Amino acid sequence: MDTRADAPDQHVWTRLAAPETDNLVEPDAALVRRAQGGDRHAFAVLVDRYWPKLYRWLYHLTHNQHGAEDLAQETFLKAYTRLETFAADSNFRAWLFRIGYNNFVNQWREESRTRQPFPDNLPAADQEPPDQAMSQEGLRVLARAVGRLPPDFRAAFLLRVEEDLSFRQVAEVLNITETTARWRVFKARQKLMSVLAPQLDREQS
Repeated sequence: MDTRADAPDQHVWTRLAAPETDNLVEPDAALVRRAQGGDRHAFAVLVDRYWPKLYRWLYHLTHNQHGAEDLAQETFLKAYTRLETFAADSNFRAWLFRIGYNNFVNQWREESRTRQPFPDNLPAADQEPPDQAMSQEGLRVLARAVGRLPPDFRAAFLLRVEEDLSFRQVAEVLNITETTARWRVFKARQKLMSVLAPQLDREQS
């Protein structure tokens, strides 16, 4: 049964969180403990805190607004129903992003039969990389190149560059070793440079 239709969206949780804005500065661990005790408002604060970052990351993975919204809603729903499995000394953000990544991978595997690893046409991300030295065309080339990375490389690269996570945190989110996280980010940069090199040569000539 598809549970996403019943998943509370960000706006519902935000409305629940709105009456007590002081809780926005409450540590994740305290909010999680309250949520594990049945406090829906505490979980609403966590949703309000992490929805923008989770949605942005999922959008860069999927390049689809509605798909990213569905995955984000499904991620928070699963997190809410699995709160009792969350260890008190764990990183909530990493745990949440891992659920989101697993959702994305499951979806990608279902669609992989009709998807090529490097499609010919892929829409550029709306949010351009913060590199003022590159031209608009260069930024579009970069966005398309990131979109063409294999999903595991793209996920690691975006967590490192967009979310500014350490390699240890990237490894925790993706449930891999830190060495593998470093390797995936390195290979992603290598692939991007091979695509961008001709563009950079044209701009410098």
